[in-house]
Amino acid sequence: MSSTTAALLLLGVLCVSFASAEIAVDCCLTVTERRMPLNILQSYTLQEAGKGCKISATGFITKVGKTLCVSHPNDKQWVKSVESRGLWEKMAEDQEEPTAD
Repeated sequence: MSSTTAALLLLGVLCVSFASAEIAVDCCLTVTERRMPLNILQSYTLQEAGKGCKISATGFITKVGKTLCVSHPNDKQWVKSVESRGLWEKMAEDQEEPTAD
């Protein structure tokens, strides 16, 4: 009887600890100052320090699925200009396949 109670108590503690654990986030750990060729980029994600990651950064996702970490748009003007150009909307339009009528 006591072993069953101990097992249930241990199971309860494990469930609570798993439920309260943070979700793992794929973060940029460092950034490069080099500009990226726009023709290899597909999209981007913004990473904010203190929201699961240690540094703020922009993760440019390439057409082959690699993430290239560069400075946050608040830190570098060229990153902000890439985002504000509507580059991503243009890329989405270019990637849409024409429908057959």
